[in-house]
Amino acid sequence: MNKTDSTVGTQSWPDAPAIDLSRLTVEGVQEGFSSGAFTSESLTLACLRQIDTFNRHYNALIFLNDAALADARAIDQRRQSGEALGPLAGVPVVIKDPMDMVGFPTTAGWSLLCSKAGGVDLMPESDAPVVARMRAAGAILLGKTNVPVLSSSGTHADNSWAGPTLNVAMPSRVPGGSSTGTAAAVAAGMAVLGLAEETGGSIQNPASAQDLVGIKPTIGLVPNAGVVPLSGNRDVVGPIARCVRDAALCLDVLAGYTSEDPKTLAGVGKKPPLGYTSKLHAEALKGVRLGLYGPGWRDQALSHETQQLYQRAVQELTAQGAILVDDPFAVSGFAALRKQTVHAADFDARGLESMPYDLQKYLERLGPNAALKSFAAFARATARESAFGPKGLLSFMHKLPDFAACLKSPTVPPDLSEFIALKARYLEIVDEVFMRERLDGLVFPQMREELPPAGSGLTIKETTVSEINIAGMPAVAMPAGYYASGAPFGLLFVGKLWSEADLLAYAYSYETATRHRRAPALTTR
Repeated sequence: MNKTDSTVGTQSWPDAPAIDLSRLTVEGVQEGFSSGAFTSESLTLACLRQIDTFNRHYNALIFLNDAALADARAIDQRRQSGEALGPLAGVPVVIKDPMDMVGFPTTAGWSLLCSKAGGVDLMPESDAPVVARMRAAGAILLGKTNVPVLSSSGTHADNSWAGPTLNVAMPSRVPGGSSTGTAAAVAAGMAVLGLAEETGGSIQNPASAQDLVGIKPTIGLVPNAGVVPLSGNRDVVGPIARCVRDAALCLDVLAGYTSEDPKTLAGVGKKPPLGYTSKLHAEALKGVRLGLYGPGWRDQALSHETQQLYQRAVQELTAQGAILVDDPFAVSGFAALRKQTVHAADFDARGLESMPYDLQKYLERLGPNAALKSFAAFARATARESAFGPKGLLSFMHKLPDFAACLKSPTVPPDLSEFIALKARYLEIVDEVFMRERLDGLVFPQMREELPPAGSGLTIKETTVSEINIAGMPAVAMPAGYYASGAPFGLLFVGKLWSEADLLAYAYSYETATRHRRAPALTTR
């Protein structure tokens, strides 16, 4: 297990085999192992060389695991001994920075939480459960990926202490956030899979922006203990991958109960007995009823070109036997529930008011030797750039109900009665609409217009942030074509709580029929 926190830089690696990393899937990895085309060690070496070649340009990874090759050799030895290994054994993956990984500081993109940038290091004494599960599955952890400060942007990572990350699919456009580096690493072939996290678009945005698949799970399916929180009521960890099957295999590893995160008790019995790949087949869309985007969901129109691309996707879905229902949420009252709580008109931040308490619990988990052990210590260490101050990134939280009380007493569980009532109403309407229209799911364009230019100050315009984040509903983002400019166009399959297996089946069927994703053209300048 690595015990250094060395940042990514130019390394001297021995020769690696020629592997098409931009298209490599978990299935391809396992075929390579079986045929002898490569080993986990040689594949890991190829990924490390890919990082060395392209990371200086795209800035996806911020810390590199010096033990990755040794870990890969250990997997090879286990495989050679005849041990039965799971599908992720020997597969190179990356971890989003806010997730605790022993041997590395958890910086959350903030210079004040990184000693190399003049701050203090938060060094965890144990892995976050999701990281521990990836280790136990035999995945090779290559390192940690870049994020914006405190995962506060769904559009970019420009304010990270490590500098901005570029969009690998289209460098002139924003890369999506806050799982920015994870998406870039997967898109650039630096890793086969990556762990991401969403509070308000942070899985679906970078996945769609960089032409990838992302799963935003039902809250409670995957533990988020040991992950720097924005909201214990909204935060969810999920995978980003290049294809639907890979994302499903990763979700198999991540999902499940842990006593470290009691809300995962709600997910017991929700995981399919044969896993999240068990429903994947080419005709999964046949006879499925899917609701379409409209003002009943959100009264914000699609751009002309987005509407054209969406109509093409509708035709593709219909050709696969799907039955599509126009604007099923019309006159349901659903759209009226969303409120503007920050300067960005699209974002409803309710549910984030518990952050001081959530941070307190996170810091307690770091262990007795942690540099910061409480929210009070965190506030003192970051006072010169207070996130909650008048000019802070999270100053909008003062507008949220119950935030003032939580900030005053961060060790006391907050009263979230208004948020709970809002969540309940969202879910009530969803249940009513799904029952009335006999829906199996929803399929929306993930964004209402194409990606804005990098550095423009404009934000990604999603169709469902934060509706599904407040309601806790699952979604699968996936590639569905391109704008005339070359910017990726993506779909978002949304469903009722615990419907991940069905959503993945629909996405897999669409992916199999259309094959829209193209491997990006990589550059070093």
